[in-house]
Amino acid sequence: MARYTGADCRQCRREGIKLFLKGDRCYTDKCGIERRPYPPGQAGKKRPRDSEYRVQLREKQKAKRIYGLLEKQFRNYYKLASRMTGITGENLLRLLESRLDNVVYRLGFAASRDEARQMVRHGHFMVDGRRVDIPSFRVRPGHVIAVAPKSKDLTVLKAAMISSSKIEIPGWLEVDVEKLTGKILSLPTREQIDAPVREQLIVELYSK
Repeated sequence: MARYTGADCRQCRREGIKLFLKGDRCYTDKCGIERRPYPPGQAGKKRPRDSEYRVQLREKQKAKRIYGLLEKQFRNYYKLASRMTGITGENLLRLLESRLDNVVYRLGFAASRDEARQMVRHGHFMVDGRRVDIPSFRVRPGHVIAVAPKSKDLTVLKAAMISSSKIEIPGWLEVDVEKLTGKILSLPTREQIDAPVREQLIVELYSK
């Protein structure tokens, strides 16, 4: 499957904000945007001319990079969101938040979404007692996500749990640290999604 293989810090610098793609590193002075707070490339320090299209495009790119998706995947989510009842932009964010890899990250079982995606692919998590290795698996209210029995002693999991104190567990999730399980209480509302994204700009871009 195609995926981004470049430097994560480069993506944060391009968007001008921390996207928290590198786990603990994002909280230190080694963070790329802390050391070089300007876009990458030769023209990075030049002030670009903001057009309506550029602002909308940057917002879409930011959302893609936060959730680790490529264009085709992201567009498919938008098409699905547009067919659902309700506000398209909020539907889009709700679909992205409902991905299993994102939920694993939100529960504090991984230091970043990239790490969560890899752990899911390697079969370290179960949903309602069944092993699921598809990062895009959509969780639903009532689902219980648990660390697989043979994966509870993973070093990467223990490290993530130690650093998870920096991540606030959203209200639509419930986590049991001792049992290493999490439960989906409900689908998230817009107020419960802390992604720094102006979703209406994305809708305007795709609606052209």
